[in-house]
Amino acid sequence: MNIKEYILSGIVESYVLGLASEEERVEFEKLCLQYPDLIDARNSFEISLERQVLEEAPEAPAFAKQKFIDFIKQPETNSETNVVSIQKSIAKGSGFRWLAAASIIFVIISAGLAYKFYNEAVSLKSELQTAKESQARLDNRLRILEDQQKVINDPKISVVNLTGMPKAPAASASIYWDSTSSNVWLLVKNLPQLPDTKQYQLWALIDGKPKDLGLFDLPNGDHKIMIKMNNTQKADAFAITIENRGNKGGPNLDELQTMGKIKL
Repeated sequence: MNIKEYILSGIVESYVLGLASEEERVEFEKLCLQYPDLIDARNSFEISLERQVLEEAPEAPAFAKQKFIDFIKQPETNSETNVVSIQKSIAKGSGFRWLAAASIIFVIISAGLAYKFYNEAVSLKSELQTAKESQARLDNRLRILEDQQKVINDPKISVVNLTGMPKAPAASASIYWDSTSSNVWLLVKNLPQLPDTKQYQLWALIDGKPKDLGLFDLPNGDHKIMIKMNNTQKADAFAITIENRGNKGGPNLDELQTMGKIKL
């Protein structure tokens, strides 16, 4: 028999992968007793197959890799000199050991894939949560803009523009006031951010006396959003001052920022 042609026929691959018929398997094992080259070809294919599987497998957790390393470091069983022992070595030592190694490789691949998919799932879940939060902010922003547009287009609304005072000449804001329902909305146009200890306060001036319409902080990152303030049925003018946070007293006129009179 030309053993090289036999090896090139694909029988080695079929035997190792368990695809050979019973007759082919018996013949292969008998020929292994006669031809060392055939055993070398079988061992070479097993090693190359293991290497290929490991190289293409995703990174596995350390515990799975350690199991495989411990397995392959186990000492081989001493071979017998008689034919029966050689046959057992071929049939069991090769086949069983390869199946056991393949099983461990499968565990490594499975563990690696599970680890990879778990990380991807965690990442996707985080991205989905971020997308939901972003969408919620956009939806809220849209509702605010829609409500704001309704106020601006309401024919019952009076607009009072507040201009800067000597203390803050560049300051500006607008009041949208429905004297019928007493609703008051404030639209900040140009007011600087304040330290945490300070707040702005809106006042309605009625017969020369101030009425508190509420303390407010500037919206983070967007000064073009209307702020709902306290209601007032009457007003001759509106003004904004800077006060200590939580102010319970009257206006600090030394910190008067903007003011605007009602047009009769």
